[in-house]
Amino acid sequence: MPAPSRPPSRRHLLGTAAALVSVPLTWRASDAQAQTPAPPVPANPPQRMTTRPIPSTGEALPVVGCGTYIGFDVAADSAAYAELPGVLQALFDAGGAVLDSSPMYGRAEAATGELLAAAGSRQRAFVATKVWTSGRAAGIAQMEQSFARLRTSRIDLMQVHNLVDWRTQLATLRGWKEAGRVRYLGITHYTPSAYPEVEAVLRAEPLDFLQINYALDDRAAAERLLPLARERGVAVIVNRPFGGGGLLRRLRAEPLPGWAAEIGCSSWAQVLLKFVLSHPAVTCAIPGTARPEHMRDNVAAGIGPFPDAAFWRQHADALRP
Repeated sequence: MPAPSRPPSRRHLLGTAAALVSVPLTWRASDAQAQTPAPPVPANPPQRMTTRPIPSTGEALPVVGCGTYIGFDVAADSAAYAELPGVLQALFDAGGAVLDSSPMYGRAEAATGELLAAAGSRQRAFVATKVWTSGRAAGIAQMEQSFARLRTSRIDLMQVHNLVDWRTQLATLRGWKEAGRVRYLGITHYTPSAYPEVEAVLRAEPLDFLQINYALDDRAAAERLLPLARERGVAVIVNRPFGGGGLLRRLRAEPLPGWAAEIGCSSWAQVLLKFVLSHPAVTCAIPGTARPEHMRDNVAAGIGPFPDAAFWRQHADALRP
């Protein structure tokens, strides 16, 4: 299979918020963050965020990380790049660790490696990236390039992106894991039409991680994939927890409901992250951002209670636009 050139835009499963609340909220049932402006958040949150165990090892992983898609794909001499050290500092100050990138994200891997090296903070980060190409030699070459760009001798998590030539790439990764070059391996996808194949791979292969899209208005993964990952002892990283930004854009014009404070939320972004993190199969969510104030806003969602499905059903009306 030829390697795709760049991931297409991910589609929303539900077009309107009215449609989202028409389906019962039940656990069976690196996009750039669209938060403008962000509410004031303390520069140093008073508590460190919750961690959850990676099922295959028991290692604790902080529940909110940072996706680097778009936001980290910037020139090193740009004003946008100058903001990125503050993003990493906000993540680490709250006890966060996960930085997710990909060789398909332009300069994102290189920027991540540069920033971690400059700050001497590689040991504070859980670095995840991906391989997205066909053939053993091409896969090895792409992954070696990721090591060089990320300026590291060991990658915490290497994922087969969108299942491209997954048999070949997983075979390489199992050898690299045994040799200690990668600590964990996994697969990713974001397209519902591919979910049957994702399910088949989850059932057939021993994996450490699944990265999948899941949000309040994008809950198809909760039908079969999230329960299966939990059953199989596979950690779940959620990308696009804001539904690609459209849901957050719709909600930000509405006043935050009073019940948000009951679950420790001071912004709609935190409410949406709390929803994702409330699912018992989810290990970590990775909203993408290139702004320190948004990172501080996001990590605050990893502190405090995570309501159950009954809570979200009770308050579904407040999520209408």
